[in-house]
Amino acid sequence: MVSFPQFLDALASNPFLAIVMVLVIGSIFVNGSTDAANAIAEPVGTRSIGVRQAIIMSVICNFVGLVGMSLVSTAVADTMSGMVDFGGDNRAALIALAAATVGIVAWGVGAWAFGIPTSESHALIAGLTGAAIAVHGDLGGVNMSEWVKVIYGLVLSTAMGFAAWWIISRVIPIVCKNADRRKANDLFGRMQVYGAAGVALMHGAQDGQKFMSTACMAIALAEGMGVTQMGGFPLWIQVLCASTMAIGTAVGGKKIIKTVGTNMVKLEKYQGFAASVSATGSLLVATLTGLPVSTTHAKTAAIMGAGAAKDVRSVNWAIARDMVFTWVFTFPGCGIIGFALAKLFLFLF
Repeated sequence: MVSFPQFLDALASNPFLAIVMVLVIGSIFVNGSTDAANAIAEPVGTRSIGVRQAIIMSVICNFVGLVGMSLVSTAVADTMSGMVDFGGDNRAALIALAAATVGIVAWGVGAWAFGIPTSESHALIAGLTGAAIAVHGDLGGVNMSEWVKVIYGLVLSTAMGFAAWWIISRVIPIVCKNADRRKANDLFGRMQVYGAAGVALMHGAQDGQKFMSTACMAIALAEGMGVTQMGGFPLWIQVLCASTMAIGTAVGGKKIIKTVGTNMVKLEKYQGFAASVSATGSLLVATLTGLPVSTTHAKTAAIMGAGAAKDVRSVNWAIARDMVFTWVFTFPGCGIIGFALAKLFLFLF
């Protein structure tokens, strides 16, 4: 396993690794600013917790989620490590990886600027895939047996998300029909905060492992070996990735929280709780089984499903439409950017 001093030595002897690591860290920061904020959006929208307190909670939970889950399972990171192969030329592979991360950062910053939640997970996967294709000149660098897990995850985080949370939001009013409304609201307000904390934990576990795997890929390439030869994911890289994601959430999360939690749909507290607890469960299953699921898709689909269960007119479908368009274009958009930049970087360097 690569130690932190060994990593510092590698940085000193390979300046291009330093550039790649800065780009990877930038990608994680953008992920914290965009994806991580989705986990805590709806309790802010229902005024169960303030924005500042929600961001602090997310910062802590994302950190604990990545480091804690990595002690239990690294299935998602393992899936990401085996998804693409940049070939035997480690220098060219490192250049291609740099190109992919440039595209991811550009895509994420653009979405953040417009306040639109985008899937940094899918941007990462698409960018790496496009770069691998650029190196090989064909699909030889794509491991389809691992890549297909992305499709499974996409289905889980959208179709299952919308449907499951729609049903739960219908069931809760029936179960609580004789309860005191004020007391029930207070209870679901507290439970909603705990549910959002659960989603934040799973975001750290899911997205944190994806980017942790990318960072380890860069180190392995610089050291002339494969990711599997690193002997696992060092604790220091887990802490580095988790800390960067937490800082990104603290700095840039407010804009996404406003879009998802207050502008897209007006939720009642029990609906927000239903969305959070269901998202936590599905993300946990996906994480343990190694499916790279988009937490953005899972949570926003849940919020739309919960709102539609009450009244389809309560959902701001214009904002929902913008999100869907962003999601649809993420794969081809980031794939093309990764491919084009990889070709350009390989030509220049």
